[in-house]
Amino acid sequence: MIIREILSELETKDHPVAKALYKKEGIKVLVLAFKKEMILKEHKAHVPTKLVVLDGRVIYKSDAEEIILDKYDEFDIPVNDLHAVHALEDSLCMLLQG
Repeated sequence: MIIREILSELETKDHPVAKALYKKEGIKVLVLAFKKEMILKEHKAHVPTKLVVLDGRVIYKSDAEEIILDKYDEFDIPVNDLHAVHALEDSLCMLLQG
């Protein structure tokens, strides 16, 4: 019940909440939850990563681009690209890494 835990925890937080849904050698699936206007601060993905929006709307921001992603949109995050994610509304996302 990871997603329910994340959404429950989000109610009392002022920052995005993330937890691993699945981990196996070389593969990780994370779920991220945001309240509207929350920002996942700048960071880099050091392995191939796909961002999938399950619900809501976010902006992927890097020096090279800003991309609005709506519900069911997906985006391949370039390895070592410094980026942030900004929630335009309450949002639930999945990160597939590996």
